[in-house]
Formats: sequence, structure tokens, C-alpha cells
Amino acid sequence: MKRRILIVEDEEHIADGLNLNLEMAGYETVVAGDGQTALELWSQGGFDLILLDIMLPGKDGLEVCRTIRKESGRIPILFLTARDRDDDRVAGLLAGGDDYLTKPFNLQELLLRVAAIFRRQTWYSASELPETRYQFGDYWVDFASYQALGVTGEIGLSQKECMIMKFLAEHANEVVPRDMILDAVWGYNVYPSNRTVDNFVARLRKIFETDPSHPKYIHTIRGVGYKFTPSGESGTSIEL
Repeated sequence: MKRRILIVEDEEHIADGLNLNLEMAGYETVVAGDGQTALELWSQGGFDLILLDIMLPGKDGLEVCRTIRKESGRIPILFLTARDRDDDRVAGLLAGGDDYLTKPFNLQELLLRVAAIFRRQTWYSASELPETRYQFGDYWVDFASYQALGVTGEIGLSQKECMIMKFLAEHANEVVPRDMILDAVWGYNVYPSNRTVDNFVARLRKIFETDPSHPKYIHTIRGVGYKFTPSGESGTSIEL
């Protein structure tokens, strides 16, 4: 069965180019020219990926992404935008995006990133863990439902939050460099930056640590990355 992609782009020539190249690559595509139409199409279901421009008439891409993430953490979202500042990239990813490609972009690079997103989806579904619900201390993460039990009770996690937790759980008690996390969760280590990983880890600590400044589970290893200790070891964690 073909993967189905929703293209949300208000510039007609770009939308047409994306539509043609993705169809030639074997994907099924649907095009929306504004944020509201995109949300209406997405609500009908059946999409495997959304290519989402940020600068849209009416609801912008960030608002569309946040709306979708309130309902579902599962569908991957690849932002397409002319904004290339690091802050804009981080904002898009923290809003729930899975990747970010700056215009003008090479179509071959776009196709490679789309393929990488689907590879990561396959990795996430084929867990090395014995159960989809992973227990550590008093808390748990359910990698199938994207739900978790944290300090404040049950909460929904974003796809990226779940993917990072899954990767850390698969490497419990090991020191994992940030680049390894980037490669596993985003598919490459050129972009986004290590800062993005740090931002996501900070959010996970707020969920699972009673004192995020002195974590028991997700420790920073200075100059390297992180170490996840499911048994709950106390220790000092210094942010880089």
C-alpha cells in the first residue's frame, strides 16, 4: 500500500513540484493551500506524513501543528519554510514537528528526509523492549498509546518525546552521545542541533523527575550526552 502524504503549501508552483516528485517516488499525495483546509483534510484520516509550510494564509503552520498534536502525537510532520534561523527551527520542532527543511531546498534531499522519517517509524514500531509499556521507578511510558505516568499523573507525550524515551530505554545504564540520539530520532546529525536534544530532555525531566535540577533517571554526562538509569540513581546533572 502506498504511503499517503498531505502537502500543505500555499505557493502553487512549489506545491505542484512537490506533488509531482512525490508521486513519481511512489507516494500518494493530497494538496492543501491553507491551514484550515489542511486541518479539515487531516481530520478525515488516512495520512502517513504531513509536509507543512509555516507561512500560510490564515492559520500558520505552527498553529496547524499544535492543533494536530493536541489530537495525535503519531503522524510525522515535516516543516517546509523560508525561515532558517536556529530559533525558528527549534520552535518548529518543539511545536511537534519531526523535521525541518529550509526553502529553497533540493528535491532529492526532501525525498531522502521523507524516506528517513518512514524508516524511523519502522524502528519505533519494531521495539527491542519486551513490552510496549515500559516501567521505571513509579513511572511508565506506553510506546503504543503515547501515554505516560509522570510526576503529576497520566499525560500524553509527543512522538519525539516517546522516541527519545524509547531510545534511552533501549540503552538503559549506557552513556549515549547526543549525536546518537539525533541519528536515531531524527535520522541524521547535521540538523537539528544538540540544543534541540537538550530542550526535549529538559521537557522529559519535568515530566518524570520530582526535582529536574537533580534528576534520578536522566543524567547529563558533561561533554558527551545522557545516561538513563531506570533504577533511579541520585546524582548531579549539569546542563551544557
